[in-house]
Amino acid sequence: MTLLSKNEIFGVDDRKTEDVPVPEWGGTVRLRGLSGSERDAYEASLQKQVGGKQVQDLRNFRARLVALSAINEDGSPLFDQNEVAALSGRSGAALSRLFDVACRLSGITDEDVTALEGNSEPAQSGPSTSA
Repeated sequence: MTLLSKNEIFGVDDRKTEDVPVPEWGGTVRLRGLSGSERDAYEASLQKQVGGKQVQDLRNFRARLVALSAINEDGSPLFDQNEVAALSGRSGAALSRLFDVACRLSGITDEDVTALEGNSEPAQSGPSTSA
């Protein structure tokens, strides 16, 4: 196997895309794997401070990842983060299907998701301004 130079690494388009049929919505959604910094930001968004303690915030975590991964034909984001709450109100089956593909494209494993879901603590109830 050949050792890569940094120019070769930076010159390759390594973010895969996939068109996912969503019959519930009557069409297809294009997803792209997250970059390293996007994945870090997504994972950080799943944490919040409650009573001086860091806890998991799993509200809309599927819709958050789908919103980050969904793109238009030109590669621009399909959704902005202000639309996550509205997206989370759509079909759970459709969101789960898209979430699974977004995870695969972004290198988020089943073990990562299980650990996230298993280590969550209930967030403080009440209104929130975050999506």
